[in-house]
Amino acid sequence: MKTFEQDAKTLHPRWPFTGREDELDVVRTALATGRRGVVLTGPAGHGKTRLIAEAVRGTAHTRVTGSPEARSLPLAAFAHLLPDSVSPHRAVRILSGVRILVVDDAHLLDEVSAALVHQLAVHGRIRLVVAVADAVPVPPAVSRLWTGEMLPRLALPPLPRQGTMQLLAAARLEPLTAGRLHHVCRGDLRLLHELVTELGASGRLITVPETGERAWRGPLPVTPAVRERLAPALERPASAERATLERLAFAEPLPLALDGPDPEGRGPARADLDVLERLEADGLIHVDDLGAVTLADPLHGPALRATTGRLRARRLGRTVHGRDAALAAEQRTLVQRIERLDVRSTPTPVGDWLIAEGAPLPTGYAAVRARFARLRGELREGAAWAREGLRHAPGDTGCHTELSLSEGQLLGPAQADGWAAGVCGAPAGGPIVRTAGAGDEGCAPGDVHALYDAVRLGVPQRVAGRLPDGSVFARHAEALVRGDGPALDRSAEALLEHGFLLFAAEAHAQAVRAHRDPRAARLSRTRALALARRCQGAHTPALAGLVLGELTARQRQIVTLAATGLSNREIAERLTLSVRTVGNHLHGAYTRLGTGDRAALPWLVELPEHEPA
Repeated sequence: MKTFEQDAKTLHPRWPFTGREDELDVVRTALATGRRGVVLTGPAGHGKTRLIAEAVRGTAHTRVTGSPEARSLPLAAFAHLLPDSVSPHRAVRILSGVRILVVDDAHLLDEVSAALVHQLAVHGRIRLVVAVADAVPVPPAVSRLWTGEMLPRLALPPLPRQGTMQLLAAARLEPLTAGRLHHVCRGDLRLLHELVTELGASGRLITVPETGERAWRGPLPVTPAVRERLAPALERPASAERATLERLAFAEPLPLALDGPDPEGRGPARADLDVLERLEADGLIHVDDLGAVTLADPLHGPALRATTGRLRARRLGRTVHGRDAALAAEQRTLVQRIERLDVRSTPTPVGDWLIAEGAPLPTGYAAVRARFARLRGELREGAAWAREGLRHAPGDTGCHTELSLSEGQLLGPAQADGWAAGVCGAPAGGPIVRTAGAGDEGCAPGDVHALYDAVRLGVPQRVAGRLPDGSVFARHAEALVRGDGPALDRSAEALLEHGFLLFAAEAHAQAVRAHRDPRAARLSRTRALALARRCQGAHTPALAGLVLGELTARQRQIVTLAATGLSNREIAERLTLSVRTVGNHLHGAYTRLGTGDRAALPWLVELPEHEPA
């Protein structure tokens, strides 16, 4: 097998807009006729500026920005809009013709500018979009915008994992790298962009054979943003506190009281409670209910490892006793979860550590991680774990099998048919075929997941009575045998609750064909599509033909444009239609799709690569 090759190309500087569809809809609604606007709050780097840019794209708007350098100068932010020595009253009159005013970094406004923004909100003729960073002093005139209930406040949460994965997939980063970056950045888009840019510029991204994606293995780049986030850990006043943090960086989680030898060789390894209490009070560590101690900020571990001297790092790394045992314990936990038909997310720090370090991954562990991800509907991640196992053991059968199963459900209808043909000898849409060496019904006895594949393919009668009684798989099979649409929807909800994202999408898709009520069928279709969009490009027989199948050509065209973020007016201008006609087509599409939520559209249409979603 080929080894990964270095690739020093930098990534595209402008990333697609994704993962903020609900918030985008809120901001656009706040800018509708008759509304006064909205205040966006959230930590620095979480994408407030980009969200506002998408919300006002294509509209007539004016922008002002606060800055620390000009915070002491009256009306500095408005200097490009107002004459010198203007009174606040006259400033309000001059700005009254502005349709939409965007105020970015409003926490950095001087007091006079902040008062002017407040007066414009009181005036009520201008729609305001105000962005304010959390955890910093804010001028009282700005904070009164939402505390005084003049404008609604939208607190912007960190970009969710799904949004980060979509963003980095568009940048051609492989799933394990994307997951690692999401873990350390926790939704901080500024930090994420800085790390990806540095990884590309420094040649630390390596090309994965056969996929063209880029992977990151090895230490974390210590960029200015990383040093800023790491400062509270590096600047500890006591050496014992810094030593404890470094030890956690190389061996977390640690029990509160240990019985083994100290890694420094200076006596018993009992945690110093005074040190831990100080670190916990400062928010640098977390102690769970079982007494396990971890670093509170997931960035601190890799950053401390990257800044620790080489000799000390070797000593700390060598003293992590029982890593093989811990990895085996993780593998047993994953296997038990799979056997219990529960694949909800579970911590796997040791395996993640090995991936981050680029160390050889045992093939048995890699195959189990691949299977766990595949069953969760994370097909690209399942394939990536299998490739990681094959990287050091190219002939491993288990990893090859998992790679084939994930890729077979990823690549498209033809490959999905091939996967279906390999499932217990069952061709897509046809009966299970008896194969040599198989059990009575064509599948290896005892393999619940192999039996359940018959249900996914729409032939549950072939495995009747062989799935665990009362399990989510058995309930799905029974509902499908009866052709019970509502029961299939309930089965989908149960599957989703147990972590089976793709299986839930397929159950909703089967409910579409079983429902007698057209409205219920449309709702099931919408739910199936929304879940399938989260399965990293899954194409399986149960999902075939669902995407916008009931829409007219014009409705598909308009819905696709709406899903990219265009307003009705922008769509009308592009297609030379009236705004009313566009609205009517969208209303008809919503009726057929079983949803009236514009924010759901990106999940229901196929968008061109790199198109803002």
